[in-house]
Parts: sequence; structure tokens; C-alpha cells
Amino acid sequence: MDIVEENTAPAAGVRPAPAGEWEREPHPSDSLRTFGAVVQALREHAGLSRVELADRVQYSKHTVESVELGRRMPDEAFVERAEQALGNTGALRKAARHLTRGEAGLAAWFRRWARLEREAVSLCTYECRLVPGLLQSEAYARAVFEGTIPLRTDEELEAQLAARMQRQQTMRERPTVPFSFIVEEHVFRRRFSNSQAMRELFDHVLERSAPRNVTLQVVPFGGGLHACLDGPVRILETPEGRRLGYSEGQENGRLISGAKEVSLLCQRYDTLRSQALSPNASRDLLTRLRGEL
Repeated sequence: MDIVEENTAPAAGVRPAPAGEWEREPHPSDSLRTFGAVVQALREHAGLSRVELADRVQYSKHTVESVELGRRMPDEAFVERAEQALGNTGALRKAARHLTRGEAGLAAWFRRWARLEREAVSLCTYECRLVPGLLQSEAYARAVFEGTIPLRTDEELEAQLAARMQRQQTMRERPTVPFSFIVEEHVFRRRFSNSQAMRELFDHVLERSAPRNVTLQVVPFGGGLHACLDGPVRILETPEGRRLGYSEGQENGRLISGAKEVSLLCQRYDTLRSQALSPNASRDLLTRLRGEL
């Protein structure tokens, strides 16, 4: 599930990658670990211990160790001094340009997709478990976070809640990007709190799906079996015109880049779009469900 969200800090632009690399899910400190490995390799090649390098860069041994293990973001002074101390090859300066902080509250398997999502020129989402994160009310999102295991501290919960609400700004800030959502009816019928909170959820979803670039369709109970029953799926188009998919399970997620597999996902989504209620009928259903509370 996308219950673990990205932080609110702006991300660097997504750089094109070879097809094979799309399948590798990065660790939250991936770029830091890579940079640290370069520092360690250059240090060992120079025949220096961590203590000796620490003396030359005027930082503590602990700082050098933390950088090499990918636990700390090096500042500009560290990079420059380490560059000079380790041969002045330019490698560290160049590597430092690609450093990104681990994004608090963001699952490792969701991280790359979240960045691609912010750059996408179109986004399609099918959900059969939860209201999609981009459409969740604050009370609904809070209930989702409070119900996850392992339990989160109050500070973690508040940070993730703020991140999710901030993520919804994407839809407001990009009024020309098409957002398509297909959600199973039972998702909206599942109670998570009192009637007032449920009404607020419906109001929030109706408001978020009102703009012309946003389409929300509901798959009714009577819709029968369909091609997307394998689970939730997301599909986006990159600025370069490439289509990518994403699927999630328990404690994992997979970025899908193979042309044939993505094509199948698109076919399934398009078929389900024709089987779901129309956008107007979907809004009418949500309005009716709200009135029944």
C-alpha cells in the first residue's frame, strides 16, 4: 500500500535510466551509501586510516565513519577537503552532485515511484483496498497510519500525515496533468470512524475529483469480475513518453518497466475503465452514500 509517504521536500529531477535499472528498488540511503563507498575506496587506495583522513579534512573520525557507511550527508566543506586529501581527481565533487537525503517516512520500494509520479505527464490509479492517497481526507489518512503495524510514534505519525496532505498539492499544482482513478465501491463503504468523519471523507473525495483534469470512476458491487483483480496498480507516463507501472503487496512494491508487461497493465486498466461507472454516475453514487450516513 502507499500508506508510507514521501516527505514534503522537493525532489531532484528524475534522470533517465537504462531499462534494467528500473527494476532495482533503491534503499533510502542508496546515494549516500554509494558516495560513502567511493570515499572509503579512495581513502584505502591512498593508504589512510579513518583517523588520518579525519585529521586532513578537519572532521572527527566518527563523522568520516558515518559518511563512509552512508549514515550522514556530507556538507560542502567535507566534500572539498576530502577531494583534496584523496587525490583531487574530481570523483567526489561529481558524486556529491547526485546525493539525496533519505526521505523520511517513505518506504524504500515506493521511493522511486514517488519521484517519477511528481514528474509524470499522466497518472492512472486502480485501488481495491484503500481510498487512494491523493484523495484521502486527513482523518482517513490518520486512521490508516494509526492502524498500521509496526506502530508509529506520535512524531512519526504526524510527519507522515503532513507528508500525505502535502502530496495532494501535486494535483492542485498541475492542473493540466490528467489524473485517473478507478476505485472499488466497497472501499468507500468501509467505515473507519464516525458518520461525521465519513461525510468529510466523501466531501474531500468529491472536491479533489471535481477539477477537469481529474477523473474518478467507481466499480460497483454489481460490476462482477474484471481484469484488474490481481491487485492495485498504477500507471504513469514520463515526460519522455515512456509508460511505467507499479504494483504493491505486503511490505514490498515493484516498479514495472518491461514494455510487454506495462502494455498488459494498460489494457487491463482501459478495459476496467469501460466497465466502471461513468464519472458522473460515480459522483452520484458517492453523494448518495454520503446521504445514507
